[in-house]
Amino acid sequence: MSSVLTLLFAPSFLLLIHYFDFKKIVLTYIVISLVVLIYAFKQKKKIEDFVILGIYLVLLSISYFYVSLETIKFIPVFTSMAFFTIFAESAIKKRGLIYKFTQKFYKKELSEAESRFLKSGDAYWAFSILLYAVVQVVLVFSASDAVWALYSSVGWYIYFGLILGMQIIYGRVYAIKMSS
Repeated sequence: MSSVLTLLFAPSFLLLIHYFDFKKIVLTYIVISLVVLIYAFKQKKKIEDFVILGIYLVLLSISYFYVSLETIKFIPVFTSMAFFTIFAESAIKKRGLIYKFTQKFYKKELSEAESRFLKSGDAYWAFSILLYAVVQVVLVFSASDAVWALYSSVGWYIYFGLILGMQIIYGRVYAIKMSS
């Protein structure tokens, strides 16, 4: 649910501020975030869902009181930084988050070399997400609202696909063969 909210947030917000009062839009997003938060709590979702919704609620509240579009623009940045923190912690503590994700969605048996490669993939994802967040910060201050909205919504999925593709290609072509 929070991924849908993240995808639609930036473009819908920009569209709505052309037709409605800023504070009313922010208040609507606060209510939507609260409803999603209550739903996530009732569904006993993971802590990551609560962190992202918490980021939305805090920054939306600040935006409401200061009537600040720049604060709104930082919501995706802080969301990215939350993901960076999750992957960085996993890399430091060697939890193998990418390995666990792969096991969930990839039902074939992984070779020992593939498992080793995936267990070491968290640092790659932490760095990739950090790079994405740095570009987001630059866009907050230097790009048009439309470019910011596109990058903060659809751009994440394109970037994610490219980074995933690069990891898969690197793993298949070089890393797994080298450790076999």
